[in-house]
Amino acid sequence: MNLDQYLPVLLFILVGVGVGVVPQVLGRLLGPVKPDSEKNSPYECGFEAFEDARMKFDVRYYLVAILFILFDLEIAFLFPWAVALKEIGAVGFWSVMMFLAILVVGFVYEWKKGALDWE
Repeated sequence: MNLDQYLPVLLFILVGVGVGVVPQVLGRLLGPVKPDSEKNSPYECGFEAFEDARMKFDVRYYLVAILFILFDLEIAFLFPWAVALKEIGAVGFWSVMMFLAILVVGFVYEWKKGALDWE
């Protein structure tokens, strides 16, 4: 087994950890430490917090958020398709048209079920 093949992976991991950890350590060591009551107070839109931070959200919020992520990620598949459209030809074009048709059917279904309504 040749360990030279793992050197780039190890170097990549070390650089990634270094980029994430070194600035934090330097900020902790070299940054000014002057806490006062204003810096240590909770901040929420310029005024004192009036509710608990762990309050329950409506389920519809999570549903809309998940649907947004779902449709947003599916639309992200169109960028590589658009770049490679000349190379993939008619078969690639029609497969993405089928993908978009399924996406539109799902979107219309969610719309008709009222999952996107915010009351």
